[in-house]
Amino acid sequence: MMIQKTLRVIALAAAAALLAACGTPQKPLYQWSGYQSGLYDYFKTNGTNAGDQITQLESQLIKNKAANEATPPGLHGHLALLYAKVGNDDAARAHLEAERALFPESAGYVDFLLKKSSPKTAAVAASGV
Repeated sequence: MMIQKTLRVIALAAAAALLAACGTPQKPLYQWSGYQSGLYDYFKTNGTNAGDQITQLESQLIKNKAANEATPPGLHGHLALLYAKVGNDDAARAHLEAERALFPESAGYVDFLLKKSSPKTAAVAASGV
């Protein structure tokens, strides 16, 4: 009888511990916020909302930094695309370098993109300035 009682107490304690562990949600690795839905909207509208997206993503970066949350992979890369689309090559380069620094596995592709000349850079090189 004593063994059955002990086993019952152990089983109840194990069940309670299991339920307590399941009830605590883990903090996500990255703070995605509206990035995924914004990316979907960008491609759905063929990139017509680049300025709005830049504002939204820059705001998300500020919020992530303030909350000490990790920026998701691709966010800086997408910002680089947006900045290149609106003609801000310096910001595009800075975000590509940030993507490479945060996610070293992207270095090969980022380096490839950085080696390509932008129209602005090509025009300056052609003029001999």
